Amino acid sequence: MSLETQKKACEQYARKNGYQILGCFGGTYESAKTDERKHFNTMLSFVKKSREKISHIIVYSVDRFSRSGANAIYITEQLKKVGVVVFAVTQPTDATTASGSLQQNIQFIFSEYDNQLRREKCMAGVREKIQQGIWCTAPPMGYDIIGEKGVKSFKLNKAGKVLKKGFLWKAEGMSNEEVRIKLAENGLELSNQRVSDFLRNPFYCGLLVHTALEGNVVEGIQEKAVSKELFLKVNGLLAENHQGYRIQEQNKEIGLKRFLKWANCGGYLRGYKAYKNQKYYYKCNKAGCNCNMRAERLHEAVMATLQKYTVDINDDYRKLIKAQIIATYNQRNQNNEDIRIDLEKKLAEIEKKIDRLEERFIEDEIDKPMFDKFKAKFVAERLEISKNMAKTNFKVSNLEQLVDNAITLASKLASLWESSEHTEKQKIQNLVFPDGMVYCKKTNECRTPRINNIFHQIAELKGISAENKNEDITLSSDVPAVVENTGVEPVTSFPMAIGTCKRFIRLY
Repeated sequence: MSLETQKKACEQYARKNGYQILGCFGGTYESAKTDERKHFNTMLSFVKKSREKISHIIVYSVDRFSRSGANAIYITEQLKKVGVVVFAVTQPTDATTASGSLQQNIQFIFSEYDNQLRREKCMAGVREKIQQGIWCTAPPMGYDIIGEKGVKSFKLNKAGKVLKKGFLWKAEGMSNEEVRIKLAENGLELSNQRVSDFLRNPFYCGLLVHTALEGNVVEGIQEKAVSKELFLKVNGLLAENHQGYRIQEQNKEIGLKRFLKWANCGGYLRGYKAYKNQKYYYKCNKAGCNCNMRAERLHEAVMATLQKYTVDINDDYRKLIKAQIIATYNQRNQNNEDIRIDLEKKLAEIEKKIDRLEERFIEDEIDKPMFDKFKAKFVAERLEISKNMAKTNFKVSNLEQLVDNAITLASKLASLWESSEHTEKQKIQNLVFPDGMVYCKKTNECRTPRINNIFHQIAELKGISAENKNEDITLSSDVPAVVENTGVEPVTSFPMAIGTCKRFIRLY
């Protein structure tokens, strides 16, 4: 039945029963097997906004409303709750009654069943055609469908002949990017992804691959763009990735990948090993960014930054630095303890407010809207206080041992990073520079927005001790002004930095 005929039948039913039509939806051939249809969802939105004016959704038949079975039943039940009934003019049932609702639900289920039967029949026909070598849907780029005397065939068009050259260029050793540029010069603009897609599509060498074949491959009737030998050669090159580099996920020679950013574009650098000279490089994958640099040079820049926080500490300096760090930690942790006690008091007050609110609601002193409003407010405040309390809980039981380990780690940061495997390199980088690093090619320097506070404190205290090595140094239990960061923002509070270091030092 045409859409116009269906619409006419619905309008006649509305006029006969004295219904005023507020909106008409459809007019396109959208499949009813899914409820993610544009016009269907537009109709539901319209009904939701105008539900006080709408009593019926009139359709030609139940399967025009939906063929999704259980989901269609759910939608109709939700519509009933707001006073809207789905009515099919060719399958009249009173869906407001229990028996009518049951009948309509059965019709929805049979519509889904009918849809599944049609799909099975359709897929059986598709499978039969493909086994005969006939492609049933639109062919890939470069082919035209030719029908002669009731027989369908697939012939290469102008674009297909250009793609044929693309296979030859790839077989000669060109990279995908070089093939893309050559295709563009011949009038065929493609993205990098589409170049890779057509080079991997066996349709161009006369073969058909389809889910209906369950993993089998058959000979097609289409005109071949390339021979099977050429296609296999090209895809052998693709599998080997002979595009100038090889990628290896875990490799200590490129430990900065996905960590170091390029200053010009802000993109993360990726690592690779060049195919020609077997050297390691970093590059940015952002379109238009041409950064490409030897790994050795970038590693030297990172090592130079790590050296600033690598300190040579003898036993005397270790005692002084350890004592001051512990004093600083205890002072700041005491501040956190005061904050935590205050937050506990606020949390207790909020709990009392929630209990009192519930009592008033039970005793009918306040109505449900007011109860919901203030309950949500108090719960949100309780959650915020709990989050703040979690931030103040940084107590550690073995503080002296952790500080000793941190100082030991700080004494060999650069050498440890240089000799570590890929995973350990990543852990050291993220521990010392939690917000990552940015490389500036112009100055050949690495910058970082934040340094882990513990390593910054150790480096500064070592400098202070060295400057005063011939003088008496008085250690303060308060946080000394010289310990405060100057020019480098700490990533966390000092107690949290100790806790972060605790989780890492176990490896060393």
